[in-house]
Amino acid sequence: MQPVEYSHDRSAGPGVALVHLNRPERLNAVDEALTRGLVAALERAVAEDARAVVLAGRGRAFCAGHDLKAQPPVETPLQTRGRLEEIQDVTRLVRRFPGPVVAAVHGYALGAGCEFALACDVVVAAEDAAFGFPEVSVGLSVTGGVSRLLPVLVGWARAKELLLLGERVSGSEAAAMGLVARAVPSGTHEEVALELATRMARRPALALSLAKRVLDGGLDSTLEEAMGREVEHAVLTSLSDEGEAPREGFGRG
Repeated sequence: MQPVEYSHDRSAGPGVALVHLNRPERLNAVDEALTRGLVAALERAVAEDARAVVLAGRGRAFCAGHDLKAQPPVETPLQTRGRLEEIQDVTRLVRRFPGPVVAAVHGYALGAGCEFALACDVVVAAEDAAFGFPEVSVGLSVTGGVSRLLPVLVGWARAKELLLLGERVSGSEAAAMGLVARAVPSGTHEEVALELATRMARRPALALSLAKRVLDGGLDSTLEEAMGREVEHAVLTSLSDEGEAPREGFGRG
């Protein structure tokens, strides 16, 4: 059984790629094979020109974090660094993907699983999902850019509370604090995520990609740099033929 499943229906042109973490017997806990499978799936979505990606989990959970029941690897510090960089590559690939990556979260999203979700552009969570960062309690450290992303999402004080205490929050609580985009009734998370991804994938491709890029770039830049990037993107969209897309949305009051 493959630790990550990939599908992309291209019968009607580039569409939404579906990526499922597929270790349900271990609650999709992260091991080296799953990390590499996820990296390969994201790279394949780029190669196939998918317009959007939905990331979800098989079984009873999205991802319960690192597989702590697995035998710890015997490795040198350089090998440890290489393994951790592969985990970081998930966040890098999500950010580099031209279109939106939507996480569909149910059950546990803990540790590395929570990090995978928060790396995505939009997170749809079941109301009874469980988010948390237990790394400190088991002597580990966060990855996936969470040290930067988490304070941006929920604020400095709440970010410290979540990391230092390791307490879990439900999907509903996560939505209320801004950790995820929206919470939905249990069992509908993947359906809603796919519907949102499909809607976004139908937007003008260049404008969609630049909108994602300008927000992501804002995380890494000063206000002046962000405004400069906005001007560059506005020039690009004005020169593309996407400017002829339907504009009825602008007339709605």
